[in-house]
Amino acid sequence: MEHEDGGSLERLNKVLARAGVASRRGADALIAAGRVTVNGRRVTDLGTKVDPGADEVRLDGARVGGAQATVTVALHKPPNVLTTVSDPLGRPTVMTYVDVGERLYPVGRLDFASEGLVILTNDGDLALRLAHPRYRHEREYRVRVSGTPTEATLKVWRDGVYLEDGRTAPAIVEVVSSSGGSTWLRVVLREGRNRQIRRMVEALKHRVHRLVRVRMGPVALGDLPAGAWRRLTRAEVAALRSGADLPAGAHGSEPAPQPERATPAGRGRPRYKPGWARPKPKPGRGGGRRRKS
Repeated sequence: MEHEDGGSLERLNKVLARAGVASRRGADALIAAGRVTVNGRRVTDLGTKVDPGADEVRLDGARVGGAQATVTVALHKPPNVLTTVSDPLGRPTVMTYVDVGERLYPVGRLDFASEGLVILTNDGDLALRLAHPRYRHEREYRVRVSGTPTEATLKVWRDGVYLEDGRTAPAIVEVVSSSGGSTWLRVVLREGRNRQIRRMVEALKHRVHRLVRVRMGPVALGDLPAGAWRRLTRAEVAALRSGADLPAGAHGSEPAPQPERATPAGRGRPRYKPGWARPKPKPGRGGGRRRKS
């Protein structure tokens, strides 16, 4: 939009991305689809510039930016759920499980079959920094693979595996336990290529039976049940922003006393396996199995 006072103008896709609406490429798609208005006028020109301090930007009628509460949550994504906002095929997404009254977006991806920690936020700056490979945030996983990897295989994995898109960065790979023809591994990566762990395991002649992300930077999954989510504490958000070279500011959420659930019917808690934390029984509820009547 043009301004006679010569205010500070920015590309509309940049404003949308900073607000956490989508990546810049995704914002371009929203603009081209006619879903974005500026001061009540629908815009489809991808080169549109706006003044974030003066112009009213809306997506599907909802105000973007402005006095929006900053919310960042941790979700335990169940398997067979997409880490996207929506899916044209109607498959379940992480948004099926989280309802905080704000428009949130997942940070990065966790593939369809994998499970574990996903961070969602409406803090656009934080989302962009956490997903950017430059900042090399640690991601920790528990991975159950077929067979028992040899020390030679583990060394190759630690030093870097040659894939079709180049050699992977060095990683931490440790054996947690091995039994029944499979092995649980602890894996820590500082890069996030598409299906990286699964491709590395296949390249080393093993198969992935289960893959659980248990930590992203300073935020741990802990004993959060599958399908449940919680708001991050102020300290966790401050640590995430610090690791992304962002000021702590007044961002953050108060800790939730109990995890929240929005689990669709038919989806229960997974069976916990060796190598990652088992939830502790709550007082008064008992921890043993039910007796058959």
